[in-house]
Amino acid sequence: MDIKSLQLFLHLANSLHFSKTAQAMHVSPSTLSRCIQRIEDELGAALLIRDNRSVVLTEAGLLFKHYALQQVEQWALLKRSINQTKTELEGEINLYCSVTAAYSHLPPIIERFRRLHPKVEIKLSTGDSAVAIEQVLEHKVDFAITAYPDTFPARLHFIQLAEIPLSIIGPTTPCAVTQQINMANINWKNVPFILPEHGPVRRRFDSWYRQLKAGKPFIYAKVAGHEALISMVALGCGVGIAPDVVIENSPVRERVQSLLTATRLQSFDLGVCCHKTRLNEPLISAFISCVES
Repeated sequence: MDIKSLQLFLHLANSLHFSKTAQAMHVSPSTLSRCIQRIEDELGAALLIRDNRSVVLTEAGLLFKHYALQQVEQWALLKRSINQTKTELEGEINLYCSVTAAYSHLPPIIERFRRLHPKVEIKLSTGDSAVAIEQVLEHKVDFAITAYPDTFPARLHFIQLAEIPLSIIGPTTPCAVTQQINMANINWKNVPFILPEHGPVRRRFDSWYRQLKAGKPFIYAKVAGHEALISMVALGCGVGIAPDVVIENSPVRERVQSLLTATRLQSFDLGVCCHKTRLNEPLISAFISCVES
């Protein structure tokens, strides 16, 4: 039972989907199945209940997930501890954030860090901010820039960067949606919405819309990533909700307008998160210092 096998199991235990884990971990589905079978044979217990539709962890699987997580974290800690005697930091930092955060909040942090630690390699992945915390929890990255969620995992550490306001936006181009939102009394029930698939921004929309008491919203499309959402609004597909910082930095910002509503949208805290158990690691500590300075 090696570290790679434990990492494969941990990813599968979180995704509960063989194909997704195989793709994310760059192995074939048959290789993943053989790995899980080998672990089950060594333990003498079934870790998963699987059928054509779902994967569920057994009681033994839940116990083994806790064990595997400890082993993977200890292995990473051991590797980093071996390099602590070096006078100059070396290694790799993996980061995850949205495209907007990559040029709105990340540059000054990276600039400070590279000036102090030029030998450390920085790897940056961008994507939907709604899955940023999941990237850290699954040990895919060391740090993520993300919104502070309604329920924050106890084993993660969060450093606030800014408070981010939200706005309801509509198109400015002549179209049916523009006509709807330019009316004195907007009939929100008939307005098509472009919404995030999930995450804190989506939950704030749900809360805002409930206060309108306009019935069930007309959802035209669900989009992963606020940048794509703003583009669809600019094309006249519907009305959306997005962080002001994303709107301000969007190449199509002149083609959308903020809508004034009686109910105020709740802002959210943007920050950097990482595992608490890693706070004393030299690379992690050095990066946090650059975040906080």
